Amino acid sequence: MAVSAAVLVLRALGVGDLLTAVPALRALRAAYPGDRLVLAAPESLRDLVELIDAVDELLPTPKLGELAWPGPPPRLAVNLHGSGPESIHDLMAADPAELLTHRHPDFPDVPGLQWRDDLHEVDRWCRLVEYHHLAADRSALALPVPPGPGPAPDAVVVHPGAAFPARRWPPGRFAAVVRDLAARGHRVVLTGSAAERDLAVSIAAAAGLGEDAVLAGRTGLAELAALVAGAALVVCGDTGVGHLATAFGTPSVLLFGPTPPRLWGPPPSARQHVVLWAGNVGDPHGEEPDDGLLLLGEERVLAATRAALEARVAHG
Repeated sequence: MAVSAAVLVLRALGVGDLLTAVPALRALRAAYPGDRLVLAAPESLRDLVELIDAVDELLPTPKLGELAWPGPPPRLAVNLHGSGPESIHDLMAADPAELLTHRHPDFPDVPGLQWRDDLHEVDRWCRLVEYHHLAADRSALALPVPPGPGPAPDAVVVHPGAAFPARRWPPGRFAAVVRDLAARGHRVVLTGSAAERDLAVSIAAAAGLGEDAVLAGRTGLAELAALVAGAALVVCGDTGVGHLATAFGTPSVLLFGPTPPRLWGPPPSARQHVVLWAGNVGDPHGEEPDDGLLLLGEERVLAATRAALEARVAHG
């Protein structure tokens, strides 16, 4: 790998984090068309990374402190990970000719953009590459549909889990939504990780569905992406599955709380996504369902799912 032939980008986070960085990655690709763009991210995201036309190579990086750059110094290292000193340190260890990052007081000699907490995640990373005098298109979020059919074409995908309890709508309410969807003749499948399988099984049982409706723990990321891409509707909280719906243009009903959708939601111009939020801001890492999220009642979510599916039929 030649000294001037690589652009190294760090984003060692999850599905939603990766997808919100796609416009910035595409801006870097356009600015350095002859260089190899290497993304340092978890190996578990490989199937999704391979759908991003801006990335040439995945450098498996499970988390901060584990970035191992194997070649000569890259032309440019880009910190799309965060604002902390650890990410800056990891990229500086690759000895890049140039480093693009937000500023941090631990590195007073490293120039960078001032971090702001009030930005949408897509805007945050687009502003960073614009600070480097590159053009970024904030709407460039779409990914190509994965090859091959999904495991449940045209189903309604319900994803009840989330990374933290604060963002998990109660299982009983999800069961009411699933029961209503099934009663109206829709095929419903429940997704999640292997750790969330028991949650999905309990919701299916409460809704009167069998375990054949539970795909939680049975799909890899490639299958999950294909499932969302071919779904009639996605119903979920503030999770990576919601960002998959944005990437594939799949209609969705998104239950936000405690983080406001202006920071992590789909583009307002994408009308196929219905965002529900009670207006309460809280701790997204809390150990109990957020009070604002609990203000979203079953009837409001049921009305949103019915309207979204009717709109899909009306628009063909």
